[in-house]
Amino acid sequence: MTSSPRNGTAKPGESSTEHDHGSSRMELWFAILAGVTYGAGMLAELVFDLPMVGVPLIFFLATYFFGGFFTIRTAVRSTRQGKFEVDFLMLVAAFGAALIGRWAEGAVLLFLFSLGHALEEYAMSRASKSIEALAELAPRTALVRRGDADPVEVPVEDLAVGDIIVIRPNSRVPSDGFVVTGRSAIDQSAVTGESIPVEKEPVDDPERALRNLAGLPAANKVFAGTVNGAGALEVVVTATAADSTLSRVVELVRNADQSKSPTQLFIDRFQRWYVPAVIIGVLVTLLVSWLGLASPFNAAFYLAMTVLVAASPCALAIATPAAVLAGVARAARAGVLVKGGAPLETLGKVKAVAFDKTGTLTWGMPAVTSVSPVAEDAGSRLVPILLAVEALSDHPLADAIVRDLSGQVPEQERLTATDLNSVTGRGVRANVEGEMAEVGNLRMFQEQDLALPEQLQAAYEQTRNSGQTVMIVRYAGRFLGLVGVMDAARGESTQVVSALRDTGIGQTVMISGDNQQVADAVGREVGVDTALGDLLPEDKVTQIGQLRERYEPIAMVGDGVNDAPAMARADVGIAMGAAGSTVALETCDIALMSDDLGRVPFAVRLSRATSRIIAQNLAASLLVVAFLIVMTFFGLNIGAVVLIHEGSTLVVVANALRLLSFGRGKEHHGIEHEDNPHAAAQQT
Repeated sequence: MTSSPRNGTAKPGESSTEHDHGSSRMELWFAILAGVTYGAGMLAELVFDLPMVGVPLIFFLATYFFGGFFTIRTAVRSTRQGKFEVDFLMLVAAFGAALIGRWAEGAVLLFLFSLGHALEEYAMSRASKSIEALAELAPRTALVRRGDADPVEVPVEDLAVGDIIVIRPNSRVPSDGFVVTGRSAIDQSAVTGESIPVEKEPVDDPERALRNLAGLPAANKVFAGTVNGAGALEVVVTATAADSTLSRVVELVRNADQSKSPTQLFIDRFQRWYVPAVIIGVLVTLLVSWLGLASPFNAAFYLAMTVLVAASPCALAIATPAAVLAGVARAARAGVLVKGGAPLETLGKVKAVAFDKTGTLTWGMPAVTSVSPVAEDAGSRLVPILLAVEALSDHPLADAIVRDLSGQVPEQERLTATDLNSVTGRGVRANVEGEMAEVGNLRMFQEQDLALPEQLQAAYEQTRNSGQTVMIVRYAGRFLGLVGVMDAARGESTQVVSALRDTGIGQTVMISGDNQQVADAVGREVGVDTALGDLLPEDKVTQIGQLRERYEPIAMVGDGVNDAPAMARADVGIAMGAAGSTVALETCDIALMSDDLGRVPFAVRLSRATSRIIAQNLAASLLVVAFLIVMTFFGLNIGAVVLIHEGSTLVVVANALRLLSFGRGKEHHGIEHEDNPHAAAQQT
């Protein structure tokens, strides 16, 4: 359970669901034994009419031992830290009851408190188990091929970066790495939240890939704990067991309670004065009842102890941590890593979202977006000539043209170019079938005093104004047409922006280093409210700062390391495609493990659902406390008070656990995720 007055503070690096003094199962057994001894004491007292100083007292003392064992240890730990919390208040009430000879009331208090606490821990373990189950996904051993020898089975802890492991069909992947042999589809849902298996294929140059891990496309990378499909693979290890993406995710989620939500911080401050105020109120109740109303001391003291139990903030203490833990666990299952309660709660309050353009709203690589022949008779020659020339070039735009247009020309109709000559900043020239072919920008032809035909000039203006990079094709002294290339928007970008607007986010902004014309074109296509171009990295930070002044809080969505300064400036930084990226995982507040923009609206909806659950829990907790305090003055006994108290705590926990099933199967909420159609161009 997240750190709370009920169970102390989790140590860094340790699961907050574990007790320092033992397992929750042992606590449950102690609570059951407390119930058995309490029942035996009541039976001895009522049925057999045995004297209180005899057998019943022995049973009630046993109840004090079993019911107070874990409570005492937690109270001692908190009081050593200068805190007087719920456990302490319950012990004071129980021992106060003993002082006036009400052993049965004190025993039932400790029994019900310990039982409620144990059941609360058991219920909360549902959330923690969904996190801890991630740690069990990776296999314990791996098949390693070293040299020409047959693969040998070794513990995953013995794997080193650079080792080659063999992954059999339908088996779990033991380590992060990239594929060097074989093809298969891998189920990555446990790590990235993707519901459909992802096709994997080998890299072209393993040594280069090992030097440039950050540049590897998703089609080459595998992650520990994922499930291989029908094909056998050989994979080069890129991370040790302790440094794998899965291990980092589990560790970050386990320690999510280190970042407390604003509500939890407020509750912590509230309890610092609330608990002392309760103790003062109890003393005032005792004195007024005993001296002011002339009640017998025992009756006045018992009333004071009942008020003490009624005012104890059990449910209030667990209301926020329970919801945060369940929300973080649900997000992790959807491939969204939320680093604590602060970003989880803040995300639901954002009024504006800023997106980086390249690699976030767009695919981050050029693609052919238009082909315009100058006339019908030129159309049959345009693409073959263009392909022949660009096949000799190593320019990124040439790669995009060859990749995207090769399918339009049958192999037997392909042309061959020779004598490629690059004109820096202008384009390229080559010889195709004995004639000069030129592919370049407008300046290349203006410098030759060549004017574009009227039809081509109109197509050029339209293509350029839409934000595309335009290349004009001329062959054998005749203009054939032009091709437009740009970093294409993701298929889901428009839907994501629309979904965010439907959630009530008032402003969406795109920031880009591209020129303003390109930014405007992409902005119009995806539907953002504002598109800002011509921004250097420091300009992006400045723009985020200005956006915060107008719309705080805001979120910034980027695709990793390059956007880290701007994301850090935002109230919530969201990194896409963080699986396999140590820096992205460490610098952002929320990480989308897959390269999937559609998870952003889901994360916003989950954040708002978490905030609603927290509000419901706090309201219910405070109402129960107020009700019980009033009812104590109308004769409600201590057993009934603690029963209602612990029942309300379990209700609060159960309400929080509803988040574990939030939006199940609706992580995209109607948003159709589109795989990168140009992933092949990213091959190493």
